Amino acid sequence: MQLLPDEEAVLAGESGGTRQQMMEILVALGKVFSAERLIPIKSAQVSGASYKTIGDAGLEWLSTLDARVAVPTVLNPVGMDRVLWRDMGIAASFAKKQEEVIAAYARLGIKLECTCTPYYIYTTRYGDHLAWSESSAVAYANAVIGARTNREGGPSALAAAIIGKTPEYGLHLVEERRPDLVITVEGVTDHDEHAFYGALGYSAGKIAGNRIPLFRGIRPKRDQLKALGAAMAASGAVALYHVEAITPDARIFAYDGAGLETVVVEAGEVRPLMDTGRVDAVALGCPHCSAGELQAIADLIAGKKVKIPLYVFAARSVIEASPDAVAAIERSGARVYADTCMVVSPVMEQYGAIMVNSGKAFAYVPDMCGAAVRIGTTDACIRVAAGEEPDA
Repeated sequence: MQLLPDEEAVLAGESGGTRQQMMEILVALGKVFSAERLIPIKSAQVSGASYKTIGDAGLEWLSTLDARVAVPTVLNPVGMDRVLWRDMGIAASFAKKQEEVIAAYARLGIKLECTCTPYYIYTTRYGDHLAWSESSAVAYANAVIGARTNREGGPSALAAAIIGKTPEYGLHLVEERRPDLVITVEGVTDHDEHAFYGALGYSAGKIAGNRIPLFRGIRPKRDQLKALGAAMAASGAVALYHVEAITPDARIFAYDGAGLETVVVEAGEVRPLMDTGRVDAVALGCPHCSAGELQAIADLIAGKKVKIPLYVFAARSVIEASPDAVAAIERSGARVYADTCMVVSPVMEQYGAIMVNSGKAFAYVPDMCGAAVRIGTTDACIRVAAGEEPDA
């Protein structure tokens, strides 16, 4: 790698030990992937924020750092709602440790908007270089917005945030963003909501692995694109995908998939079917809900009362901008929480079976929560929470 004089100075320790350590991480990463230089980034998103996932070892390392981030930076979801953790039933001992983790990040100048949907917070444009670490956010940024980010680990994203730069390799390079295979989906209807796209993504991620798929035969909207990419990132390792005539790179570069492997997927094979097994709780918002999704939940739950716990997760700024929808949801007895999610909060570990509308959650809940998982449409999830038949 060719470093600029000011970058060499940071690497030599002239800006302090923490910045030196962060530069060492970036240089090592760049060498591994044969990057020629560092490039400036517009924003960063750092994972490893829940005490459930990083534990005391991660907290101890964070507490040794002494620097400030150089670009706008947010955290991934933490293990609890920072305001309503008692309402969630979080143990005081866990809350204390989680607050210490949050305080450690706050000392670094990181914005305490703890979400897997940073694109609802920062204006992110086509071509922007980023250093985001949450897999679903990476897929959304690359595919839906057309920004440029690799799937960063927590330490490398933090290093990029503090230095304000990242190595130029992988998905930062236009030539590395071409599709590797074509997935043609047959039998899709206009009535398929984002739970279907989550199920499709769950299946497609297993097909694609870490390759870049180009989809044909679907015309998803933004929330459906979010569900598709999040599930592929969870069941495979997809950090970028294209949808013919829909996503920006597919339009700009007119990718035609010529000469690539083509896989045909029948919608009927992946369309989520209601599992009639036991459900102890329902959880929506993985990734965090958009304002539109909160309103859709509010409309579906109007006039109902929940019979089993129903959790809804969204970024705090989205919740604060949607007071009427949130109030309508909570009148049913459901609860809307910020800062956390069903995957990284210990609150979900008390349930034996959880129903979701998300392919990402369908992939993660068994391992992260130790629970059986069911998948269905948002409407089916709400009906089950209200004690109704899902197809009523």
